Amino acid sequence: MRQIAPKDTEFSRRVLSVVRRIPPGRVAAYGEVATLAGRPRAARAVGNIMRGCGRPDVPCHRVIAAGGGLGGYGGSEMLKRALLVAEGIIVSGSRIRDLGRVRWQPRRKP
Repeated sequence: MRQIAPKDTEFSRRVLSVVRRIPPGRVAAYGEVATLAGRPRAARAVGNIMRGCGRPDVPCHRVIAAGGGLGGYGGSEMLKRALLVAEGIIVSGSRIRDLGRVRWQPRRKP
């Protein structure tokens, strides 16, 4: 599988910064990451950044589709599932079970 590096833009840097903050055992949807990175309507752009990332310091497997679907992972849904399960997340079929329990809720600044 050939990885394509994402364009180094301010938005992509913000996306990668947000994704690095998602702790083990938690997930966030592409749209949630886009909102936290400052572009609420850019969920698809987040998906493209995640697809081409391939960086070991960015836990791309923790970014999922809205509603708990696994979404893509550079073409290997099985690997994404295995990484999430290893972190204690229950996956049933292609969906996260008990999404409310594992959805990342970053602290809001006062």
